[in-house]
Amino acid sequence: MTLDIVGMGEPLIELNQTRGSDGYRPGVGGDTSNAIVAAARCGARTGYFTALGDDVFGRSILEMWRGEGVDVSQVRIDAGAATGIYFVTHGPQGHEFSYMRAGSAASRVAPTDVPQAYVASARALHVSAISQAISASAADAVFAAIDAARGAGRIVCYDTNLRLKLWPLRRARAIIHEAIRSADIARPGLDDAQKLTGLDDPDAIADFYLSLGAKIVALTLGADGSLVATPDRRERIASVRVEAVDATGAGDAYDGAFLAEYLRTNDPFRAARFANAAAALSTQGYGAVAPLPTRAAVLAALGEA
Repeated sequence: MTLDIVGMGEPLIELNQTRGSDGYRPGVGGDTSNAIVAAARCGARTGYFTALGDDVFGRSILEMWRGEGVDVSQVRIDAGAATGIYFVTHGPQGHEFSYMRAGSAASRVAPTDVPQAYVASARALHVSAISQAISASAADAVFAAIDAARGAGRIVCYDTNLRLKLWPLRRARAIIHEAIRSADIARPGLDDAQKLTGLDDPDAIADFYLSLGAKIVALTLGADGSLVATPDRRERIASVRVEAVDATGAGDAYDGAFLAEYLRTNDPFRAARFANAAAALSTQGYGAVAPLPTRAAVLAALGEA
């Protein structure tokens, strides 16, 4: 079976604080993992490459992926390292993340570990800045995966997810911008893009990423939807209005839904409308994975059921 999308990065165990409570709800997170699950629920055939610890957390992540139909044949188990964990707390400024991931199994992945034939066999590769920020070897491994995908003529999608707790802004800019020079689809969010580019205007940000070589820029604008730009056309696409509970993973939901629909239609503007709806629906429950919508739910939200 040919996979539509292979993701690469670091999955983590998630402990998400429910509002008005001191308790934490367990789940699974990690940006590219969330995106791959979102794509699978939207009908794409997906797989994932990473390393997990030989622990109960790693086994629970594998179980989750298998339950979602994600291919895990290339996932490595590292008996000498642990699976990472993160906590989500909620306050007046929104959600905040705290991590226990130093030295994790995923951070020890090296370029020689990348299953190049596996990456090259899929229609698209999805990676992110977080996939590179967790360690120097992981950064190089992502570049190796990008090279494998590009060498086979596959689509590369890169999310600029910026975590300044993992690396300084100057280093992040250098690596992220270099990666996007090899990407077909650039997936920045407005807040991160403003920090990375020094620009405020969404159109100027889209122009910047197009100038780096991206063929499609899908810039998410939070509650204002997204701006999609190609060298020949651009369009602002409104979001679907919902009563949001928890925005954890909304950008990842957008990524997965966008890729699934783009591979189905070859239309980035249609893909963005679909992804806007998926991202909005994903905020109606707690956690990164549990509220990710199915394709049927997204179509219903768009009035196309």
